[in-house]
Amino acid sequence: MDSLTESRAFEVRAFNRFYTQAIGVLQAGMHHSPYSLTESRVLFELAQAGKLETGEVRALLDLDAGYLSRILTRFESDGLIVRERSATDGRKQVIRLSAAGTEAYGMLDRRSQEEIGRLLARLPEEGQRRLVEAMATIRDVLGPPPEREPVVIRAPRAGDLSWVVHRHGVLYAQEYGWGMAFERTVAKVVGEFDPGRDAAWIAEAGGAPAGCVFCVRKDATTAQLRLLLVEPSARGLGLGRRLVEECVRHARAEGCRRMVLWTRSCLESARRIYRAAGFTLDSQEPALENGVEVVDEMWSLDLAATS
Repeated sequence: MDSLTESRAFEVRAFNRFYTQAIGVLQAGMHHSPYSLTESRVLFELAQAGKLETGEVRALLDLDAGYLSRILTRFESDGLIVRERSATDGRKQVIRLSAAGTEAYGMLDRRSQEEIGRLLARLPEEGQRRLVEAMATIRDVLGPPPEREPVVIRAPRAGDLSWVVHRHGVLYAQEYGWGMAFERTVAKVVGEFDPGRDAAWIAEAGGAPAGCVFCVRKDATTAQLRLLLVEPSARGLGLGRRLVEECVRHARAEGCRRMVLWTRSCLESARRIYRAAGFTLDSQEPALENGVEVVDEMWSLDLAATS
């Protein structure tokens, strides 16, 4: 393990020790009850599902079969669960909570809600918001990948142009340190957009904008690809490629013989997309953006040769 990973592992372990103490899971029983954390989770899963096969409980909680068997034996002895044979496979057991088990779960649920409520009450509103957002981030990073939303590529609607300017300003400031001068450049391009002459597309995922690209007329036979952007949450879906392909297809259908674009050498993902679409690098020139050294690049595509 290298020193950076070791340092990060130490911080994660320190947080785990702090948080388990803060919510009281180190006590003999959860929420002043006779049930351990694992036993409480088994009651929770059974309460949520109604009934589960033994193997399903083991898989949900990643428990050793012997450990789970001892928990279920105790629950059965205390009258908290009912075991039945599966109707579809007689070799399997189905477990559900009894009336006493449902009551025990209800007690644990109420006490948990009350204890977390008291923890939050000690914090100001801003502290509560930061805490909940940080917990959501942990779940997002450590949890399974979210299901991908269906993506639609459509023409701009009211409000989309301001979104294009806003997201370019925010993302390029966050990811590359470019400032408001760059945002003003984007605003100028958007301000000059003429729907009667030019075209633009918005990629939408889950009902929200996730990317964009513009195709503007440079002269009678030349089109320019501008403002390609894909939200971080939508990267890896092939949106950039699809947006560029739409732009090239439109320019060719409009009779353009050449397409050009301006980009920067640090935008590696975009450059890979342009190269894959057939664009070639024509020129490079050093420049500054908000005090950051950049390399401006001009690329072009012969539309007649690729038709």
